Amino acid sequence: MSTHAPHTGPQIQVPHVPHLRVAVVAARWHEEITTGLLDGALRALADAGIEEPQVVRVPGSFELPVAAGRLARGGFDAVVALGMVLQGTTAHFEYVCHGVTAGLTQVATSTGVPVGFGVLTCSDEAQARDRAGLPGSRQDVGYEATVAAISTAVALAGAGV
Repeated sequence: MSTHAPHTGPQIQVPHVPHLRVAVVAARWHEEITTGLLDGALRALADAGIEEPQVVRVPGSFELPVAAGRLARGGFDAVVALGMVLQGTTAHFEYVCHGVTAGLTQVATSTGVPVGFGVLTCSDEAQARDRAGLPGSRQDVGYEATVAAISTAVALAGAGV
């Protein structure tokens, strides 16, 4: 196992699981932030020994559940969803956040495939930058969501389910 110390919180143990099939779906909207999240996810997968993850880019966070669902039903052991929703002056923020969260939860519970939730819901871009694993960020949510998904897949396999 390898260890990655995020800038905040406890150390995360990364299992060495090169046999796992993992897919990462990342939004393109807010490209700098989502690319930072994707880079963190790919670092976590490399630390776990997973050399060829499937990466799919979709337009925005609202499209994450449909892509994650298709990937989860496609034989992957874990799926990681990465995106960002920035709060504006309308209720659109709440609708998108709720839709993405409910959609990804539905994917995980209906397929039994762990879904790493790497969707930032932020009041401003400074909050997002601080969590996106960019230089100077205090947190690497892409990395953390990926480790959560693969660790859950390992736990389920160990439980015989």
